[in-house]
Amino acid sequence: MCNNECDASTPELAHPPELMFDFEGRHPSTFWQSATWKEYPKPLQVNITLSWSKTIELTDNIVITFESGRPDQMILEKSLDYGRTWQPYQYYATDCLDAFHMDPKSVKDLSQHTVLEIICTEEYSTGYTTNSKIIHFEIKDRFAFFAGPRLRNMASLYGQLDTTKKLRDFFTVTDLRIRLLRPAVGEIFVDELHLARYFYAISDIKVRGRCKCNLHATVCVYDNSKLTCECEHNTTGPDCGKCKKNYQGRPWSPGSYLPIPKGTANTCIPSISSIGTNVCDNELLHCQNGGTCHNNVRCLCPAAYTGILCEKLRCEEAGSCGSDSGQGAPPHGSPALLLLTTLLGTASPLVF
Repeated sequence: MCNNECDASTPELAHPPELMFDFEGRHPSTFWQSATWKEYPKPLQVNITLSWSKTIELTDNIVITFESGRPDQMILEKSLDYGRTWQPYQYYATDCLDAFHMDPKSVKDLSQHTVLEIICTEEYSTGYTTNSKIIHFEIKDRFAFFAGPRLRNMASLYGQLDTTKKLRDFFTVTDLRIRLLRPAVGEIFVDELHLARYFYAISDIKVRGRCKCNLHATVCVYDNSKLTCECEHNTTGPDCGKCKKNYQGRPWSPGSYLPIPKGTANTCIPSISSIGTNVCDNELLHCQNGGTCHNNVRCLCPAAYTGILCEKLRCEEAGSCGSDSGQGAPPHGSPALLLLTTLLGTASPLVF
């Protein structure tokens, strides 16, 4: 492909890794290229690792565009602990049984009950042709098992994500690793007289996702070369994963998609030991459910509510809540609740 003009030491002739992530509006495409298979039969293996130093929730397919033939063998791996340990995400091969001792499958063979299964697919491992440059890891097809083929029933998907930790974790990563294990050969035997034809070349890798902020942030910023959640609801931590000091009046919990369509913020409330001055502040909306802050020391609650921040239904304490009590749900627009669109915007979608 380089017409014998590849030279990593010469900028004009080099094909470094950053060319997998540059703008691809140019023709011909820029691309990274590995060394050729000149040391055959020693395996030609390359790892490409993508790290964000932040937990990311995937929202769309991972797409890898090859300029060479797609590899005969490849593994996509994920990490949830910043690269300390790795788990397979999907196997790719021209012959799954021979390469990985796995029967070939596609995502279409899965179901709601088997959506977390790690499969080997032969769908993307053919040799080089004009229309076969791309390898996918299918996020949207897996979403479709819950939201329908056109993803119109997103409430069902969000309900599943809200209640099933294993499902949430499946679509969550801190790092991705592409393990290229065998280049596209295209024949039964490797042509040892022309080993320069065997290599890997990738022009583009797209990973679409958003920062994981546990539904306690609407913004994720890139600050000091690091992605950071701007935590709300009196939470703190890299993923807004704990209550702030003096706001541990109840255990931390993530924001919830439920009930659809409003969701629930699950705001951290002041610790009993911290109650005193500055318990509430109207500007910061600490009083909930229509309560008002009195001299920054206590919340004046509507008749139907009680608690330090008016966060409890009075009928709950009496055990008398019911459909005829008139106190079955917080009023519309309660600060304790966020619109689903806000909750879903746990940081603006990012493209890496």
